Amino acid sequence: MFCFGDSFDQGGNFLVTGASDGNIVVLNARPSRTFEIIGYTAVEGAILSLSTQYRRDIKQVQLLALCAGEKRRGNEEGRLLTHLTLPVQELTEAGVCADLRGCLYNNVLQRCTYEVAYPLSCSALGANRIFGYCHKKKVFQRFQLPEGTKRSSDQEVVQLNPEKEVEGHPMGPASILLSPHQLWLASVGQDGLLRIREISSLDRYVQIQCHSCWLGGVRSVSFTSDSQTIITTGLKDGSLVCTRLSLKIAGAGKANAATQHSQSIANTQDSVITTEDPVLTSMADWDPEALSTPGSADRQGTEASLKGQVVDLTEQEESYTTLPSVTSSDSTWLDKKLQAVMKEESQQFSETKKSLRKNIKQLRDTIQMMMRENEMLPVMEKLEQQEFNLDVDEQKRLQAEGEQEVTRVRNEIELENLAKCYLRDVLKKECWDSMKVKGQAIKAFHSENEVKNYPMKERTQQELGELHRVESIRKIERADSILQQEILEKKNRSVAEEEEEEGREMESAALTGSLSAQYGGSNPYLYNQFNLHIREQKINQITLLQDVIYKVKTAFNTDFDRVHKQKEQEINRVMDKNRRIREIMSELDLKGEPWEPSLSDSERPERALSVEDSEIPFEKHLTPDQRSKEEEKKKEEEQRRLAAKSDNIRERGLDQMMAGVLELKKEDILRMEVPQPEFIVSKPDIQWKEDEKKIYKEYEKRVKELNEEKEKYRKTLEAEMKKLQASIMEATQGFDETLTKLFERKVKSEMVIYQEELKIANLVYSILIEEEMINRETELSLKLEEVRVYKSKTGEELNKHKQNVEMFRETYDNVVAEDKLLDRGFRKEFFDVPGHVVDQLFKLYKRRPRVQRMRTQADNSTNPFKERPLQGPVAAEGLCQMMKAMEELDTPENMPEGLDPSIWERFCLARRAKVESEQQVKIKALILAEIQAFLQKRSDEDESARLEIISLIDEINGLREEKMRFRLDIMVQILIRQGQVEIENGDFIADYSDSLLIHKCVVEDLNKTIRALGEQKIDSMVECKDFRKGIIQQEWEHKRMRMQMEDLNNTARDIQMLHVSQELQEYLSETDHDNRISKQVSTVEKTITLQEKTHQKNVQKCKKLIKQLSRQAAIKAEKNAALDEQLANMQVTVAERRHIYEAIAMEENQESDAEERYQEIIQRKKLVDLIRAQAEEVAVLRAKLERMRMKTFPVLDQLKHD
Repeated sequence: MFCFGDSFDQGGNFLVTGASDGNIVVLNARPSRTFEIIGYTAVEGAILSLSTQYRRDIKQVQLLALCAGEKRRGNEEGRLLTHLTLPVQELTEAGVCADLRGCLYNNVLQRCTYEVAYPLSCSALGANRIFGYCHKKKVFQRFQLPEGTKRSSDQEVVQLNPEKEVEGHPMGPASILLSPHQLWLASVGQDGLLRIREISSLDRYVQIQCHSCWLGGVRSVSFTSDSQTIITTGLKDGSLVCTRLSLKIAGAGKANAATQHSQSIANTQDSVITTEDPVLTSMADWDPEALSTPGSADRQGTEASLKGQVVDLTEQEESYTTLPSVTSSDSTWLDKKLQAVMKEESQQFSETKKSLRKNIKQLRDTIQMMMRENEMLPVMEKLEQQEFNLDVDEQKRLQAEGEQEVTRVRNEIELENLAKCYLRDVLKKECWDSMKVKGQAIKAFHSENEVKNYPMKERTQQELGELHRVESIRKIERADSILQQEILEKKNRSVAEEEEEEGREMESAALTGSLSAQYGGSNPYLYNQFNLHIREQKINQITLLQDVIYKVKTAFNTDFDRVHKQKEQEINRVMDKNRRIREIMSELDLKGEPWEPSLSDSERPERALSVEDSEIPFEKHLTPDQRSKEEEKKKEEEQRRLAAKSDNIRERGLDQMMAGVLELKKEDILRMEVPQPEFIVSKPDIQWKEDEKKIYKEYEKRVKELNEEKEKYRKTLEAEMKKLQASIMEATQGFDETLTKLFERKVKSEMVIYQEELKIANLVYSILIEEEMINRETELSLKLEEVRVYKSKTGEELNKHKQNVEMFRETYDNVVAEDKLLDRGFRKEFFDVPGHVVDQLFKLYKRRPRVQRMRTQADNSTNPFKERPLQGPVAAEGLCQMMKAMEELDTPENMPEGLDPSIWERFCLARRAKVESEQQVKIKALILAEIQAFLQKRSDEDESARLEIISLIDEINGLREEKMRFRLDIMVQILIRQGQVEIENGDFIADYSDSLLIHKCVVEDLNKTIRALGEQKIDSMVECKDFRKGIIQQEWEHKRMRMQMEDLNNTARDIQMLHVSQELQEYLSETDHDNRISKQVSTVEKTITLQEKTHQKNVQKCKKLIKQLSRQAAIKAEKNAALDEQLANMQVTVAERRHIYEAIAMEENQESDAEERYQEIIQRKKLVDLIRAQAEEVAVLRAKLERMRMKTFPVLDQLKHD
């Protein structure tokens, strides 16, 4: 059971909820009553929507339920509308209004059922009106509830016809909701739109996009109490949108009405809210997990107990009593009511049940005893099991019901399978059969690289016809342009001009904006991007660009098919080689399986349309007829196989005589064995004879030769297997390289397609902008024409009104002049009266009674120039009041003393004439003022029309200029190499609004200038460096010469201070140097002869000494031998003592080692500190060196200053 809707009434009395079981449950909405359930009532079918309306005057809640009906279960639409009237007082304050099962009494509810012609998806209840949405017709419908309809539980269904239908949402089904003040109707749908209408006029609405239609649109909608805010929830986007209505001056009254209604409801509910809020706050929060945990455990225990129960009439006695009851945590209010009723009934009829159970038990025991006796009887006397059935009719009925249920389920499954087959056929027709090129993929052998082709549909005749039409237009245009160029251009242009033009054409080809021509998408009929000014040209260009995209995809698919066939061939070659590898592995007794690639499902998409038996994890269900046919087919195949095997005499002869082969193959060498002589097993080696020994040697020789042959053949097979595996790896890697190239081609094709699609998007955008401009221009032109017509009409009326004003002004002037003539002729008329009396009469003549003034209401919307009676009701009323007041002044009491009555009567007549004249002047003045005001208003309207015409003309001219500028300033797509875009990339994509497209020659010239200036700077720096170098070299030469001077001075000083020895003096004093040299030579020879004699004597002494030392060495050797023996003994003693001392001095050594390690740590710390100090010193020296180096670097400013 699923809950389809719930609703609170506006009075806060009831919470009504409905579900798929057709029950409407009414709850008390007050927290002080703990939201207790009052009762439920049943309707026909599942409840699709609920709507309530609270009538405060009669204290009733009107409830409308949209039901699916008994025949439309499982449908989301219904035709039945159930209208219920819930009396508040009887349901909330009365004692009992429902039976023991919780069903509300019919006399409490007033029910009326209506039926509509078309099913509705939702409904809303208004004041004697029903609003619904029909998804089948996609319209909103309004129904009028019939008056005086008798409402009873057994009343027949009343047919309702819609009194009005308006267009609904484009994507349905939709949901509707009435505002709290019952004047606005809100609707939402799967299109994500929120629409609000007035119930008085459903045709007009306002709408806003609240949610995305791609995510299911809107789930639900709700108003706030003041009807000014609307809250919507999305179906799949998980969002909640709050929309505030902004009502302008025109809708201020409607907003005020909604606010007043909200305030009135709030005022009536203040006391209830004050009382109920503390109770609601004190209530504990609902925890579904705490409630579901024990219930789930109990449910599992119940299921386990139910599974453990086995219904066996022969063993269990109480199996027919009752089913396990629902656990308390899972039971609903209805279940609890039903259990209470059943418990009460069971207590009421407990004695009857006991007697029936006792009789049934006796009858069952009797039948079981008869069945046991029947089992012991002979076969001829045994009764069938069916003979013990006491109720054959009931058994047949149950069997019939089971067969009907099986038939129903089978029919439902067949219908479901039929629907799936139809859906499969539709999908296959739309998504597979209609595709000219099916979607495929190619995967690499040794990587995750995958390349997909472009699925393409066959172009329709309409598309081909449109393309042919555009190409024909382009042929005509190109022929016309060539002809015009031939007429306008000079015929005798030079070859240089032709080459220049060809260069320009090549340059323009580089500005096509895409590389489609390099990837099979060339189209000679494409427009130049710089010539697309007209809308028709842009539309034709879009058609041609679509053809280019189609050609690019077709070219890539051709390469794709070639590579796909290549992969199939490679797989076949690998399978052939693997077949040979398996043979080799079986001969070598190697385990494992060679790597064998295969085509995946994406590479064979047609596999998705067929199902193999191996893909179904369940055993195929066969009918008895199908099973018998399968068995017969297997028997026939087995008989055919045996017959063929028995008739094959050749195979039988080979098997019996030659072991199944005609010749010994080389592959059988590994299975060959040299037969072992019998004496090897039967005799020991000692008992062998000479012949047997020879035979054994020959046997060993043959075994050795066979083993060598086997090893040689095994190595041959292994080499062949490695060669096959290497060839497989090489072939698959080569294919992967081919697939990589195809992937690069796919990336380039995608780039080209995106370039063309970007062109199409820009063209579509420009067409839309141009259409908006054209529509705007047409709208302004129509408006200008209307204003001109209105201006001409008002101009004519204005001229006519001016003439009427002039005529009426003349009339008014005449009336005023006549009134003034009356004043002037007063004294002449009373010439026979004395002067002082005339003055007194003249004062009375000017005197007027006080009367209520006339009030005029100037209606500017009416035309005051229409003919109207001068003595209108207002003027007549004012004149009558004046005349009545004048009668008081005409009484004799107001007559001056001594005046003749005849003169007074004449005076009264003259004064009455004057008053009437003044009244006429006043009326004429009022009319003239009204006419002038009307004329001024019409003049203002005429002037505003003239200004509006001027503004419209200016706007149209500006729009035309903008349209012309838009047509001339076209968007051009240019391909620029990477590195030529010098705009810095930020966090977002640049819009290039502040960018400038310039020719690369400008940048190259600028770079050339910068490079030349840089070279000049480098030359000047080199010159400064050389000049500085010359200065340093001259300083060095000057220093060298100073040092030479110092050296010469020192040499001269040394010569002066030189000490002369005796030998030097003799050398200097001797004149014959040769005689001196000969004397020195003879002296040296004598010295050498003496030294040779002395050397011979020393040699003899040394030989004697050597002999003496040799004798001493022999003696020492003997002593050393003796000492070696003593040394060996002493070493053993020393080793023993060393072990003893090492064991004793272990602790002392540890202390000394610790001290040594401590000294090493101290020394290492000192070294680290020394290294750190030296590093700081080196850093200081390096900084000093850098400063010194910078001082030697040439500075141009200082050189210039010097």
